[in-house]
Amino acid sequence: MIKNIAFGTFLLVSNFIFAQNMAMSGAEAKAFVTKVSSETKEIKSLQADFTQTKKMDFLDKSIITYGKMSLKTPNMLAWKYTKPYQYSIVFKNNKIFINDQGKKSSVDAKSKTFEKINKLIVGSSNGQMFNDPEFSVSYFKNAYFNIAKFTPKSAQLLKYIKQIELSFPKDQSTVSQVNMTEASGDTTNIVFKNTKINAPISASEFSL
Repeated sequence: MIKNIAFGTFLLVSNFIFAQNMAMSGAEAKAFVTKVSSETKEIKSLQADFTQTKKMDFLDKSIITYGKMSLKTPNMLAWKYTKPYQYSIVFKNNKIFINDQGKKSSVDAKSKTFEKINKLIVGSSNGQMFNDPEFSVSYFKNAYFNIAKFTPKSAQLLKYIKQIELSFPKDQSTVSQVNMTEASGDTTNIVFKNTKINAPISASEFSL
């Protein structure tokens, strides 16, 4: 009985260690960046369903929303939330266009924090994210993912964003998960599925 308990404890500890992120070596990081940059440069469009989970200190429960993300190079990105409410946000020509359940508006995107996430996601479709001068990048790996962690360089941006983490499945060069930690400690997790690359996207996806 004691041996069984000891063995079970060993397995739990081993699995815990196995799942931990480990820093990539310089050679591994270089190979990862080269692979992603090479394999994504032919991407012209990308669509995926997403689940977004937002955790905020003042709320007991996480806020979970569902929708579709559409990307078209060089700089068009749309998020369309469908559950539990309908809300669309489109990044185009350095502007944010919003449709909040029929109420439409637009604002300049250049100083918006969320625009930084979108810039990285657009960059992830062509490998340019690794060269973003606003962030320092560190690289990690675990059993399932290669991970790039982006930390803002400027004190101004650090007031809002502590870190943005992009996860790439071992057998893919496109992002399957985004984790953002805000300066306040609030977190946003976005998981993509049903990803389609270079499939036709209607122009209506980027209009409100």
